[in-house]
Amino acid sequence: MQQPKNLHSLDVKAFAKAQMHLEGETPVAELKRLAEDCSGDVTGHVSWSAQGAIDPEQRGKDDAWLHLEAKATVPLTCQRCLHPVPVELLIEQDFRFVADEATALAEDDASEEDLLVLEDSFDLMGLIEDELLMSMPLVPMHPTCLSEQVPTSPEEEAALTEVKPNPFAVLASLKTRKS
Repeated sequence: MQQPKNLHSLDVKAFAKAQMHLEGETPVAELKRLAEDCSGDVTGHVSWSAQGAIDPEQRGKDDAWLHLEAKATVPLTCQRCLHPVPVELLIEQDFRFVADEATALAEDDASEEDLLVLEDSFDLMGLIEDELLMSMPLVPMHPTCLSEQVPTSPEEEAALTEVKPNPFAVLASLKTRKS
């Protein structure tokens, strides 16, 4: 089998039978859904590799398998300080292709690998983007962003160091006045 030209329309069965290996780098900006979740300038690349295989020893059938690895560093918004925070996304996942949705649903609970329905035209780049999106943290944060707050003016410094009264202490003082 020749190297596939269109990674959005891959013949997975032929790819697996030929035990092909693909790897590459794709700009993060080309993965539209991933780029939309990023903050600021979307630069950098997604480094990825895909290995096809047929493994009859797994279940006694000639199932098509795909081993996928991908890595990217994307800028997300820190949920504490609301500034960009670089987050490394890593994927290492095995996929087994089955004949239909019913088979995938029936075998999903018993299998360690992810199950996908075998199609004539498979979107490898779509799968890479899906997996990167699912590996994003729900709440991205800097490890120490609270200590990184540096006041830029005397007023900001005063606001950061100002001790605010405890609202419950104020209520307690009101209660003691009434008695």
